[in-house]
Amino acid sequence: MPDHAPPLQLIGGAVLAVAAVAWAVVLFRLLRLLRGTGHRPAARRRSAPLAALPRQNRVGPALESVELTPAERDAFARLVRRFAQG
Repeated sequence: MPDHAPPLQLIGGAVLAVAAVAWAVVLFRLLRLLRGTGHRPAARRRSAPLAALPRQNRVGPALESVELTPAERDAFARLVRRFAQG
């Protein structure tokens, strides 16, 4: 036992070590159990919605678009070129 370590610190280290070993044993037994029975965690499909969340409906005004005049299109193109140059 180190002379500079208080007893509570040594006890705390021992408790943490025992907890880590117990966690590893439970994890390995659970993995072995899942492998032995053929049960695998289901892979989540990307397109499947989350079952816990209600379906969201679109609320708000419809999307709008506005046609630009040729002068406005030219001004926008100049602005984009200016931003692209830095």
